[in-house]
Amino acid sequence: MPSDAEKLAPDALQGAFLRACRAELEALKPGNVHVHASGHGMTVQDFLIAAAAAAAPLCTPGLAVGARIHAAIEASWAAVPLNTNLGIVLLAAPLIAAAESGTGALRSRLDGVLRQLTIADAADAFAAIRRASPGGLGRADRQDVGTEPTVTLLEAMRLARERDRIARQYAENYADVFAVGVTRIREGRRAGISPEWITTLVFLEFLSRFADSHLARKFGSETAEGVRAQAERLFRTLPAGEGARDAALLAFDRELKERGLNPGTSADLTVASLLASELGDMLANPVREIR
Repeated sequence: MPSDAEKLAPDALQGAFLRACRAELEALKPGNVHVHASGHGMTVQDFLIAAAAAAAPLCTPGLAVGARIHAAIEASWAAVPLNTNLGIVLLAAPLIAAAESGTGALRSRLDGVLRQLTIADAADAFAAIRRASPGGLGRADRQDVGTEPTVTLLEAMRLARERDRIARQYAENYADVFAVGVTRIREGRRAGISPEWITTLVFLEFLSRFADSHLARKFGSETAEGVRAQAERLFRTLPAGEGARDAALLAFDRELKERGLNPGTSADLTVASLLASELGDMLANPVREIR
């Protein structure tokens, strides 16, 4: 088991974060921006630039989770004035903090990080959300992000868990990320599936299991559920051949983009799964730094 001295170095954490962001963009993910098709007024390059800007703040040793989130969003927004990565940053910050703290497996470390979140973390996260100004944000009856929080970030996320899948990850120690995303990644690797197709499978798993909360905020629960049902049908009936399979996914991609539908939460969960998988592997096989 790793000792306290066997922390992951900032450059290793930055590398893992950037690889997760790039891998998600290289996969065909219907409705999202990817190397096969841009959309929603954004390009792959926008996301890459924003990820590069966010990496250092997210991986600053010892920085509080909320401060990481706020600094990363400010840096991202300065580089690309679009909401490219709010969900990614919200999910990545606790994972990265967990990888540089405590001992044991990533998820047990993560539980400790989440339990230690403070009101100051909530204030920083709320400020980051206001800065990114995600579509369909609306108002909440309790602990609205437009106000100053009076509870910890974990408590605020618990209040939002029923309407936001990212908040649910905080409330449930990233249950979906580990049980769905990381599990699918490990199964795919054991089966010898290509990295790009593994990432698409992870995305489709999330999209077909859960009504995307980004879509629900912007377009309503009925639309989000309709997209989920479409994704589930497509997932079950994908053609076996790679060409026909990709054609079916690209047709769904065009339909969603023509309707202005961007299942961003499913993409954010995909990045978090890729990051959690690599961080877990790195902790299980630590490389000691030469001092």
